[in-house]
Amino acid sequence: PLNGGSTMEVETSPLAKVAAMGGLELMMPEAYAAGPCSDLLDSGRPVVNFDLTGVSVDLPTMTGSTYSAMTFSEQVPGPTLRVTQGDVVHMTLTIPGDEVTQHGNDMHASQMSSKPYMGAVNIGETGEYCFIAEVPGVFKYHCPGVNI
Repeated sequence: PLNGGSTMEVETSPLAKVAAMGGLELMMPEAYAAGPCSDLLDSGRPVVNFDLTGVSVDLPTMTGSTYSAMTFSEQVPGPTLRVTQGDVVHMTLTIPGDEVTQHGNDMHASQMSSKPYMGAVNIGETGEYCFIAEVPGVFKYHCPGVNI
């Protein structure tokens, strides 16, 4: 109690506050990929193909040693993709048969998970996913890890 007043219990958790405001409805616009690439590739929108290869390479460090890195198309950072708002991005990732590990790809501009469309791409295979570039900006892409 403050200044001799009574103690009041106040629920201050973020979830309780959201519930008190009527809840939160999470929705993903239909513009984002919600199915196989064929649905978007046949939509009549311009398609930008972004083909990458997942390759592990040894990169030099400033100390003279090397660092084993997962790269996209043997580049660090990976290749730049430039699209126009409204384009369909068709992402493919190929893992060569002699690669030592799986790779994956997640592109933040898609505002969706690449799973279940791509996920981890096995050695010797190619994965793909598609989305419509709706949100303008500069976005990164990365391998979300091989345990996906």
